Amino acid sequence: QVQFVESGGGLVQPEGSLRLSCAASGFTLGSYDIGWFRQAPGKERERVSCIRDNAGRTYYADSVKDRFTISRDNAKNTVYLQMNGLKPEDTAVYYCAVVQGPNCPIIRTDLASWGQGTLVTVSS
Repeated sequence: QVQFVESGGGLVQPEGSLRLSCAASGFTLGSYDIGWFRQAPGKERERVSCIRDNAGRTYYADSVKDRFTISRDNAKNTVYLQMNGLKPEDTAVYYCAVVQGPNCPIIRTDLASWGQGTLVTVSS
């Protein structure tokens, strides 16, 4: 089954920036709505953002609105999450997934599996 590959995480100081990338070999991301999720230690996985179809409609969780920007480059078959103004509470493993529905509540792991994620640590 197709599996996502997330990258771009790392250690960053508060108010710093990172850009995460989401790719999947043999799978055309541009044909699907794609979401970013995160899971902090001891917490459930939460939806962060998603980008819907080629019209580029987007959704952001209130906690990241105005700081994070999701985008897609169909030529590179990649979805990005630009994260600015990072806070310690943004520390988590970030994952991408195929999603469905307004504000992307449905996760379609039948189409592509969760990847290993990429760890983002925000700390001084």
